[in-house]
Amino acid sequence: MDQPPLPTVPALDLPRYLGTWYEIDRLPMRHEPEDATDVSAHYTLDEDGSIRVRNRCLRGGELVEAIGQAKPIDASNSRLEVSFLPEGLRWIPFTKGDYWVILVDGGYTAALVGSPDRKYLWLLSREPRMDEITRQHYIAYARQQGFDVDRMIHTPHTGHPTA
Repeated sequence: MDQPPLPTVPALDLPRYLGTWYEIDRLPMRHEPEDATDVSAHYTLDEDGSIRVRNRCLRGGELVEAIGQAKPIDASNSRLEVSFLPEGLRWIPFTKGDYWVILVDGGYTAALVGSPDRKYLWLLSREPRMDEITRQHYIAYARQQGFDVDRMIHTPHTGHPTA
């Protein structure tokens, strides 16, 4: 069954979105092991207008880091393409992932990010924990948008900071 187009926030205030986010929940994906804990993402603006992405997590007590680059694909700033290839290879076609901000609260303290094919989904917070009512609100919204939220993995935060 074809899904309707995935709605995104009408306008993402990029300067407010930058900084550190903690992963609260995610759909499973091959490049993030299920046993990863303390997952964080840190976004900074580069001189060329692109966004530097630094993802970190703990795996078996070891810090794992991935550095990437994101670029908005339209004026809303809510639809971005992200690449984690080495800088010299980022020009290669079909190596970018969709990172669409589909819901963000007014204080930019919680965000729901996904891909238009509904294969990827992240619930993010400025703090390593989120109250259950807020969490369930975002998960219910994701379900309404056609994501298989029954497969979501809740990300443990052990108090060992990665940000």
